[in-house]
Amino acid sequence: MDKRFLAILAALGGTTIYALNHTIAKDVMPTHVQGFGFIMIRLIGGTVLFWAVSLFLPKQPIARADFRHFIRAAFLGMAINMLAFFKGLEYSTPINSTVIITTTPIMVFLFSALLLKEQMARYRVIGVLLGFLGALSLILFNQHAPPNAPNIALGNFLFVVNASAYGLYMIFVKPLSEKYNTIHLLKWLFLIGLVISSPLALPEFLAVDWQQIPLSIWWRIGFVVLGTTFMTYLLMMYAIRHLRATTLSVFTYVQPIIGILFALAVCADQMNAIKWLAIGFVLVGVYLVTKREQSQTN
Repeated sequence: MDKRFLAILAALGGTTIYALNHTIAKDVMPTHVQGFGFIMIRLIGGTVLFWAVSLFLPKQPIARADFRHFIRAAFLGMAINMLAFFKGLEYSTPINSTVIITTTPIMVFLFSALLLKEQMARYRVIGVLLGFLGALSLILFNQHAPPNAPNIALGNFLFVVNASAYGLYMIFVKPLSEKYNTIHLLKWLFLIGLVISSPLALPEFLAVDWQQIPLSIWWRIGFVVLGTTFMTYLLMMYAIRHLRATTLSVFTYVQPIIGILFALAVCADQMNAIKWLAIGFVLVGVYLVTKREQSQTN
């Protein structure tokens, strides 16, 4: 099967899991676990899982020249990205997070143009803009928001920080993903991210009252560790290896669609003509950005 097609499936799978994460993780915060404490759980879980799997694979040492690249990628993708998103989700709402995360392709586009001197075809620019307009429309016409959002302005700012950090992460981690085995790469990134994040995350982690967490919250924590952390990073790393960063980032537009479908499934929202139109914008945007030029393989 074509590797690019598999990479698109991996990106779609990772995006689906992450879209569900907006609502599932919010149910945990801030009542049971605070944002930084939740990141400590994610990083510990991800580090243990990736290192455990790596024991069954041939060893692959890191080239000395790549040490700083590993640290930079971990700082952006496993520290700033995670910390900003989960603390933002603690303060704001899942709906706000779904729209602001759609700025990731814009960030990737700007960073690629500035850092990599990457040229963007006109139809790709149109696709990015259509996707952004569609995702934004979904949020503007969905006024329902849960009450547990103590500081929406700060939370939304942290979502912007999250989108920027993840956009840079996708650019800087791509060369590493092409050089190193996915599991070995992620085990080091998570371990480094754990060390970097510990000063901020450890106090909230130690403050968790584990005995008071009900079973309904434990399965949500398990979903975040196994699904959002382990499976999503594994799937997205495969996608990063075989797709351009600008192509991959547009899959963030799918998150609001899945979020609304999930809300419909649990009778938490209703559809209307405007929302269907917005979904159309998103799908057209995804098509344009993922469409290959005749002379381009990725």
